[in-house]
Amino acid sequence: MMGFGWIIGIAFMVGIIWLLSKGSGADSKSDTKATRTALDILNERFARGEITNEEYQEKRNTIA
Repeated sequence: MMGFGWIIGIAFMVGIIWLLSKGSGADSKSDTKATRTALDILNERFARGEITNEEYQEKRNTIA
């Protein structure tokens, strides 16, 4: 039974590391994507050239 004590120690350390990384905001990118507005997405599409100026103006008026 004493031979398996190191397994418990490793499992404990892995758990501590997991808890610390979970609370450190390592997944903050997913939070910022959720806060983008429709206007932000529209501006990005226009900047990438996916929509024309006319489409941009029309959609912007619809959103506002």
